[in-house]
Amino acid sequence: MKQTSPLEGMTVLVPRGKKQAHSFSALIQSYGGIPVEIPLIAFEPLQDKEALFQAHKRIHTYDWVIFTSKTAVDAFFENLSLCEPFPNIAVIGEKTKKFLMDKGLKVQFMPREYVAEGFIGDFLPFVEKGMKILIPKGNLARDYIAASLSENGADVDEIIVYETNFPRESIGLLRKQLSGKGLDVLAFTSPSTVDHFIGALKELGYQNAVKDSVVGCIGPVTKERAKAYGLQVHAVPEEYTVHSMLKSIISYLEEIRREN
Repeated sequence: MKQTSPLEGMTVLVPRGKKQAHSFSALIQSYGGIPVEIPLIAFEPLQDKEALFQAHKRIHTYDWVIFTSKTAVDAFFENLSLCEPFPNIAVIGEKTKKFLMDKGLKVQFMPREYVAEGFIGDFLPFVEKGMKILIPKGNLARDYIAASLSENGADVDEIIVYETNFPRESIGLLRKQLSGKGLDVLAFTSPSTVDHFIGALKELGYQNAVKDSVVGCIGPVTKERAKAYGLQVHAVPEEYTVHSMLKSIISYLEEIRREN
């Protein structure tokens, strides 16, 4: 008997733009699935970069800089010359760490869990009263890390270095997909992807089009956002990466097949 692939013939939402979608789509195809690339978030540079320029000027005054995403790194280092010693760097996630190392920078801290709560749990032993910390982030990012560090005596500056928007052209892509083959699997990579997906469904009047879809979320924060909209979440990985999320979705599907 021919062994079927775990996602054989199933359509899987890839909520990322072309640049970020390639590796995720290739992964889905390797498991026999059909990736459906519908970007749900787009990252735009800021028009007013005064706060960013001021942070560049004061970079030597900080003890730590915390990067929570590759996008934040990209936006922060635009037009920044690395001619002087850089503060200690803390990151969330292997990809963010690698991106910084590719720039010739050393990363001094990465938490065991790739979420804000896990970061704080592991990072607090490094925090001293009056320590200066800079957090470059997107306009929709939570302030949990900054608030927690401030409560523990750190002097924290948060600056917005990019904006997260919904690409309007994706409305047409979503309409075409949901009125055709539909989406068997929804794979959400952030709370913003959930927000924008649900907003688009409501705009199209297609709320019922995904009621039978399998829902996977990259981590607990994204899961809670999905549940807040009434979605049933079937799979959340222990390691908060795209690959682990896909494997957790496959595990759920295989379990369902065994039961049936």
